[in-house]
Amino acid sequence: MTPNSQATQAILRDPSNFQWYIIPLLLLVLYVYANEVQHKRWSVILGGLALWGMDWFNEIWNSLFLHFTNFAPCWGLAKNSCFIILTGLNIEICFMFAIMGIVFLKQLPEDKDMKILGVNNRWFMSVVFSLLAVFVEILLNLAGALVWEWGFWNIKFPVFIFLLGYFPFFVVAFKVHDMENRKNQIRAVLGILGFDLACLIVFGGVLGWI
Repeated sequence: MTPNSQATQAILRDPSNFQWYIIPLLLLVLYVYANEVQHKRWSVILGGLALWGMDWFNEIWNSLFLHFTNFAPCWGLAKNSCFIILTGLNIEICFMFAIMGIVFLKQLPEDKDMKILGVNNRWFMSVVFSLLAVFVEILLNLAGALVWEWGFWNIKFPVFIFLLGYFPFFVVAFKVHDMENRKNQIRAVLGILGFDLACLIVFGGVLGWI
């Protein structure tokens, strides 16, 4: 296991690193969702939660990747955090993804069929947001905040970061957002979050792999 992975595992879910700045971050997330509830933008809320759930799924398999390789996750943390939840997920990142879906969905045109540069706006915006997210990750890596230790997941070959790390998030978010039946939206979100919870219980609580 790499030194960085060992260091992260040593403080995994250690509450002694608590910092007060996490409280206003939590309030910011609550404010964002409260504002959407106030305006009854349920599709935005459910789409945002779907993206958040997709990130949890990614973080779970990333932790399992470390477990089975016993070397390094695809992406790891290298800076101090208020609370590290999984090997590549801290509470700050968790809050960020809770808001990211809301930000993305509020940029989508009301017309689902409108095209941008000849491409359906939903797919176009998903590509744009994914590219922006990859660019930010590269900056974080260069700043030493994120660690990439595999040849297939690094600054020289960011294809998988785009295809696995972000693009599916935004696609699922707009798919859920655009569902016309509210019950189907709720079922989709509960399915994603329910699967995440089951994985956390089995792989974390029962097996202790993550």
